[in-house]
Amino acid sequence: MNSPTQAATHRAIDAVWRIEQARIVAGVARMVRDIGLAEELAQDALVAALEHWPADGVPANPGAWLMTTAKHRALDRLRRDKNLASKLEQIGLDLEAREALVVPDFVDALDAARQDDIGDDLLRLVFTACHPLLSPEARVALTLKLLGGLSTAEIARAYLVPEPTIAQRIVRAKRTLAEARVPFEVPRGAELAPRLASVLEVVYLIFNEGYTATAGDDWMRPALCDEALRLARMLAELAPDEPEAHGLAALLEIQASRTAARTDEQGRPVLLADQNRARWDHLLIRRGLAALARAEQLVAQQTRPLGTYALQGAIAACHARAPTADETDWAGIAALYDALTQATQSPIVELNRAVAVSMAFGPEAGLAIVDTLVDEPALKNYHWLPAVRGDLLVKLGRQDQACAEFLRAAGLAKNEREKALLSQRAAATAPNEKARPH
Repeated sequence: MNSPTQAATHRAIDAVWRIEQARIVAGVARMVRDIGLAEELAQDALVAALEHWPADGVPANPGAWLMTTAKHRALDRLRRDKNLASKLEQIGLDLEAREALVVPDFVDALDAARQDDIGDDLLRLVFTACHPLLSPEARVALTLKLLGGLSTAEIARAYLVPEPTIAQRIVRAKRTLAEARVPFEVPRGAELAPRLASVLEVVYLIFNEGYTATAGDDWMRPALCDEALRLARMLAELAPDEPEAHGLAALLEIQASRTAARTDEQGRPVLLADQNRARWDHLLIRRGLAALARAEQLVAQQTRPLGTYALQGAIAACHARAPTADETDWAGIAALYDALTQATQSPIVELNRAVAVSMAFGPEAGLAIVDTLVDEPALKNYHWLPAVRGDLLVKLGRQDQACAEFLRAAGLAKNEREKALLSQRAAATAPNEKARPH
């Protein structure tokens, strides 16, 4: 049975590992040029910590201890490689690898001296884990594993997918990268923009799943939001001249600021218009507005239009700046959605634009846009299409039609909290108040 001291040490190891894992994997991957092997060697360092720290105590700089141990394991592995001579010659030219042969003093100065290299390694790891060669699902799983520090079980729970499925995705992703010999590097020139778009998309997808869960009993999964926000902040630091990196950070900071107000005490959804804005996190709002200002400054310097994430961040900022729901600049939001629709050609964005137009110019104007989307194949099973249409019909006094739309929306919803909310809306608009979802 573990003593209280051992239990405290294991908690410390868990905390350090969650913080340092991505840096360690990135540092080792630069040596071995294989993400799967790098993760394996980093895990070896974690095992070593579990063996030594309970007896020896937590080092003064645990992150440096883990990094050095992992790099020793990497060098041992490379020595055993059949191409020993050529690989050792390559390693001999790598200052970082040579330094890893000697255990450094575990002082804060070590991290400071290597901060630039570590940052570069992390950026390489981000771009490799989010390579377009992988499916979006595989990119998300691998990114959460390597950069978010989540276990396979945690990722499976978050996405309501069996754990073996997530494990297979991760294994296949690492195998695909290795077989394709994807270089462990940050893309340059013409290759940078599409690769950066892939990275931003992964972080965006992770946040969205946490912010409004696709299925299950909970409307939100805050842990996923936290991981995505951490990744977005890191990416904005690692790619400081990329406007869309700051645009995504702005969007996620502001969206995350509403977390505490988005559910009631029973975990039921609270829609934006009904939220208690005093519960919004104003520190996150300030961070988001600062990131948006940086994105806007960069696009002005580079004579580029705002990208899709910056536009969404600007929309979120309009809500954040409004003291009350009634004071929201809906005309400004509608104009931003015009630009976003042109940039994305997305029917979901067009549906959101319809909401903004209805708030700015009346429900008839919004309904006219929604009605053009009724036969859109991409929205065939999208429950928010009939939900939005139902809301607009209520405002126009067409209760019976609204009830039918809410019933259809409830039938399509996979998240139990959303299903319950839409069923309540159906019941409230039914003439006999006995409506039930199909």
